[in-house]
Amino acid sequence: MKPEDEEEFQAFVRSRWTGLVRTAYLLTGDTHLAEDVAQSALTKVYRSWRRVRSSDHPDAYVRRILVSCHHDRFRKRRVAEQLTDRLPDLSSAPDDMARTDERMRLHAALLKLPRRQRAVVVLRYWEDLSAAEVAATLGCSTGTVKSQSAKAMVKLRRLLDRGPVAALR
Repeated sequence: MKPEDEEEFQAFVRSRWTGLVRTAYLLTGDTHLAEDVAQSALTKVYRSWRRVRSSDHPDAYVRRILVSCHHDRFRKRRVAEQLTDRLPDLSSAPDDMARTDERMRLHAALLKLPRRQRAVVVLRYWEDLSAAEVAATLGCSTGTVKSQSAKAMVKLRRLLDRGPVAALR
């Protein structure tokens, strides 16, 4: 890579790193795994930097790579994950958010969604992408995004209104 391309790529990474890790965290539910997924995605972006930067929507291109890297974790080998009804003890970690409990409840419910529904919700509502942009990122139709979003929202509402999660209110 030419030095000027290298500098441009480094500036891109510095400006997008936090958002990419946040999106990966919402997809994976694990901070360290989110950083790994973001790094894997940026490795792929680095290899095809000229194509990425010359695309009409480089951020969408990178998000697509990020979601693919997340899905690749499951394609290559089964990752042993065990979802539980109990949230980790985060009392020792200071949190400045006013609604930490709500965020933890929502995140726990989000992790119970199927991978595709979780990806749709994260991209549509956290990343604030349109249905068309989410469809392009996930490589599916807009109708699929809408139906998966509707199903995910029904499931999230159900998960947040009953069981152990509701006990956190």
